[in-house]
Amino acid sequence: MTTRHAFDCRNFKTAARVAALALGCCGALFAPAAATAESHIAASLGLPAPGQQPEGDVLLSVTITDSANTDAKHARYLFDRTALEVLPKDSFETSTIWTEGLQRFEGVRLHALVQELGISDGTLWLTAINDYMVEMPVSELRADGALLAHTRNGAPMTARDKGPLWVVFPYDENPRWQTETVYARSIWQLDRIEVER
Repeated sequence: MTTRHAFDCRNFKTAARVAALALGCCGALFAPAAATAESHIAASLGLPAPGQQPEGDVLLSVTITDSANTDAKHARYLFDRTALEVLPKDSFETSTIWTEGLQRFEGVRLHALVQELGISDGTLWLTAINDYMVEMPVSELRADGALLAHTRNGAPMTARDKGPLWVVFPYDENPRWQTETVYARSIWQLDRIEVER
């Protein structure tokens, strides 16, 4: 498990119900064929055209980079709250070491999110508003594991309440979710994910 700050940050498929946008990232442009493919995918899935912002405030950006590709192609998806809420929903109740009493969290499992974006390998670098960063290999994601929570006890989370996004685990369900590695990966105020493949 690696924890680091974003100062050294290393810089498709998605389901029809995902209202995320595919954008060119960091000034790196898709090759013409890739751009055509992106436009075709966006059109076939009913997504807005590449280059458009979501209607609401962006809560999460997911950038996918193929580090083995010499063309340094990138894909960037921007999610507002509406886009996050149409992803496959999940929820659970658990206590945490940072809160008192049982908490109910709702959101999308990280495992489901990467599947929606067609990600099957690589490493996730999750970064918070304050630039705290954690590493999470895609191979370690589980369908019953990390939840990208946007709702806590029935209400959207604010930045003062560890929101608007908090990666939480079902800590009470199994000792595997009560390790220092899991606690370190329970990043709150999450606002961006970078995927290196």
